[in-house]
Amino acid sequence: MSEGSAGDPGHGSSRQRAVHPENLSLGSSCFSPPVNFLQELPSYRSVARRRTNILSLDKQSGTLLKPTDSFSPQLDGGITENLSSQSIRKYALNISEKRRLRDIQETQMKYLSEWDQWKRYSSKSWKRFLEKAREMTTHLELWRKDIRSIEGKFGTGIQSYFSFLRFLVVLNLVIFLIIFMLVLLPIILTKYKITNSTFVLIPFKDMDIQCTLYPISSSGLIYFYSYIIDLLSGTGFLEETRLFYGHYTIDGVKFQNFTYDLPLAYLISTIAYLALSLLWIVKRSVEGFKINLIRSEEHFQSYCNKIFAGWDFCITNRSMAELKHSSLRYELRADLEEERIRQKIAERTSEETIRIYSLRLFLNCIVLAVLAACFYAIYLATTFSQEHMKKEIDKMVFGENLLILYLPSIVITLANFITPIIFAKIIHYEDYSPGFEIRLTILRCVFMRLATICVLVFTLGSKITSCGDSTCELCGYNQKLYPCWETQVGQEMYKLMIFDFIIILAVTLFVDFPRKLLVTYCASSKLIQCWGQQEFAIPDNVLGIVYGQTICWIGAFFSPLLPAIATLKFVIIFYVKELSLLYTCRPSPRQFRASNSNFFFLLVLLIGLCLAIIPLTISMARLIMFYFIALAGAHKRVVVQLREQLSLESRDKRYLIQKLTEAQREVRSQPASA
Repeated sequence: MSEGSAGDPGHGSSRQRAVHPENLSLGSSCFSPPVNFLQELPSYRSVARRRTNILSLDKQSGTLLKPTDSFSPQLDGGITENLSSQSIRKYALNISEKRRLRDIQETQMKYLSEWDQWKRYSSKSWKRFLEKAREMTTHLELWRKDIRSIEGKFGTGIQSYFSFLRFLVVLNLVIFLIIFMLVLLPIILTKYKITNSTFVLIPFKDMDIQCTLYPISSSGLIYFYSYIIDLLSGTGFLEETRLFYGHYTIDGVKFQNFTYDLPLAYLISTIAYLALSLLWIVKRSVEGFKINLIRSEEHFQSYCNKIFAGWDFCITNRSMAELKHSSLRYELRADLEEERIRQKIAERTSEETIRIYSLRLFLNCIVLAVLAACFYAIYLATTFSQEHMKKEIDKMVFGENLLILYLPSIVITLANFITPIIFAKIIHYEDYSPGFEIRLTILRCVFMRLATICVLVFTLGSKITSCGDSTCELCGYNQKLYPCWETQVGQEMYKLMIFDFIIILAVTLFVDFPRKLLVTYCASSKLIQCWGQQEFAIPDNVLGIVYGQTICWIGAFFSPLLPAIATLKFVIIFYVKELSLLYTCRPSPRQFRASNSNFFFLLVLLIGLCLAIIPLTISMARLIMFYFIALAGAHKRVVVQLREQLSLESRDKRYLIQKLTEAQREVRSQPASA
């Protein structure tokens, strides 16, 4: 060993011999042990196993390639008839092998018939056309340049947030177009005499007239600030527009050859946008799930991927490169911490296990108590607001009226701000791994944000169906206080959306920008430096826009123009968040991988859609229920009237029979007397 390493003169020239082609056989023996060693790594074995499975499936489907060795890929096996350019392009092969496959493919083409050659060439031409079309459509993508610039400066994690925001803009625009085409367009065409059509109003013969009246309140003299209140709360002049459910009072539009059933179209539009949202989200979620499934890895392979393949080559900014370095160090520390916790769990005694599970049970009881307190506060705020908002505007000052109108929204916003802080403090005592801590905290915050909307809707439902001393048998709900309860729910959803938008703008303008100025120009203050610059936390921002989208899904049935407002809101939020990211915030050190982020965003959005469907389905069923209750009451009154009519008719018959009998007696008595 020492002789070969120190005294052998050929040892120093072995590297030179390995360079020359004629001495390649001598040098190759020097490099074979490292290759064999690399082939023994678990990460290499895992990749080879996956490649074997993929290529085996392709072999079954009729493609050319078979499982081969990664370092010396060879084509064992014949050429199949279904070889295409797509099957070559999708494999991770070097250029020479792809050229070889293409030459084989061109040689194979000579032995095909003219019809088969034409089909092959037409298939290639069609695929090239589709590829060119996709390239052209990418240039038409919304905010393509802005999102790519964000990706280059801040990485794929933050870029995925803005891509997700763009998806919500497109989704809300499509939802608005569905509602516009099915509901609004026929009304506009008829109202402005664009088509030869007329409105159809069906009289409610079997329903009490009180259940169909919707009186518009008038306050007499209107002050200037009343318009501001109406604009922020959806009352007053906005209540009479197409923004809310109560405006749609016609039953159909009669064209030349058919009658368009508007209530049915209204219901179909709601089902259509919910089904479209579900299918679209599921489709995108499945794509992200496939990527996450492919990226599922062992612990040792996770370390290798982070060290050798963890760099984001989209980053071009130096500060972001340093942040990416710190993010990789954080991930490695988190992996080591998780490994330490797994080892600690394996070494726990039964007494320690009982203690930690008892502590977790106690802390989860605290979490449930916090949630219950927030829900009860929302219930009280909604009840107080509904009881006092019926007072006349001229009897209130400007601030008092606005506070009462927005009291539920204010309480919900405070709950969404306070509870994540409490959850973050509690999670530290539950002794979970760092990754599970983040996921559990986010899950609790998701449930909190979305459940608050459901609590608000159910509280409104309980107030609507509560009649107090009077009875609800006439219409099935409190028709005196809520002549059109659907409009009332739509106004609450409208206020939630407007208030959420105001909060986002206010935090950016009056918190983030001043904080950036203080950190920049007051660097000597230790307190300000400890406070630090605002982080652009991806999970918090995602929860905010999912919260707004859930409001849109619930409120679109009660306020058909709410998707258009949501579209405009998300467009403004995109530019506000972009400016905030560029000038006031710094990216969070806990960065998200793009594939994981996209799947996580869509999963949270899917949870929001499912929670939105629950109160919306209950509300729609209760609309339907109120209709049948009112219809049953009207039928009951008709039955009573018919019974009274039958009773009167029977009396009339007895009276007529009595008169007829008397007349017959008089006729019979006259001849006898004569």
